[in-house]
Amino acid sequence: MASNLPRLHELRHDPLSDRWTVMAPARAVRPHTTRAAPPSSPNTESCPFCPGNESKTPPELARTGPGGPGEPGWRVRVFPNLYPIVDGEIGTHEVVALSPSHDRSIGRLSHDEIVELFDLLADRVAAHERAGYASSQAIVNHGRAAGASIEHPHAQVLGLHLQPPTIVAEAKCLERSACVVCALQGSEGAPDSAFIVVAGDAPAWCPSASAFPYEMIVAPREHLATFHAGDSDAVVARAAVARTVSEALARLDATLDDPPYNVVVHAPPFATADFHCHVHIWPRISNLAGLELGTGIGANTVLPEDAAAQLR
Repeated sequence: MASNLPRLHELRHDPLSDRWTVMAPARAVRPHTTRAAPPSSPNTESCPFCPGNESKTPPELARTGPGGPGEPGWRVRVFPNLYPIVDGEIGTHEVVALSPSHDRSIGRLSHDEIVELFDLLADRVAAHERAGYASSQAIVNHGRAAGASIEHPHAQVLGLHLQPPTIVAEAKCLERSACVVCALQGSEGAPDSAFIVVAGDAPAWCPSASAFPYEMIVAPREHLATFHAGDSDAVVARAAVARTVSEALARLDATLDDPPYNVVVHAPPFATADFHCHVHIWPRISNLAGLELGTGIGANTVLPEDAAAQLR
């Protein structure tokens, strides 16, 4: 008897991470008997990241917008994390309040606002290089399921005295005869690809071997070797990436009703000779289970080409 179910099992390889993912769309219809956690109620009065509460954070490191350090008037504001993941001999951990608004996520910033944000993130990465760190990592955790503990939308930048293994692995893939990111752009990131979400100078696409449902990569067409470079070509490429991230997140929000997600900038360790900077967007609508944790093999219940079609 013929079945109307989609392809049940397909193993796909990601040439950028060198990892494997099993595509298992039929599992999306399996029953669930566990209960989701109830949504939290917003509390803006005591939010340490809101304007007027600057004294509740450690001393300010940088800002855009008017006003002196520790005063209102800022548009984007950077300060040390009061509860850092790393410090001292391991690294430094900073918080970046994305805007004065308590409820405007990164996906709801205007194009100009997100370009300004990415430029400030690049400035912090450059500051970490000058301070002698081995690498710097810029991330946004949106929603509790993605790791955010403070509701006010914010990014984090971590200067590390080590080279992150995931990025080192990507760098090794990029050391091959041809750039893997450039190759993926020419296939999965092409304007007529089934995987494309946003075309243009910095396309967004759902990788064919996505480990997460609705996962996306954003990368500039031009080979941006260093995220925090200050030359005109790098500034233009970084702005194109920022605008596409804004568009991609807006489409994700509209498609999945503001899901939790991680936005992670993959830039090279400072000693790396060459790289192709890019941004990963990982929606957190499914949990890692025993297979993923035990084997490193992903399990995705939404075919990336189907996800891309919905996001388009």
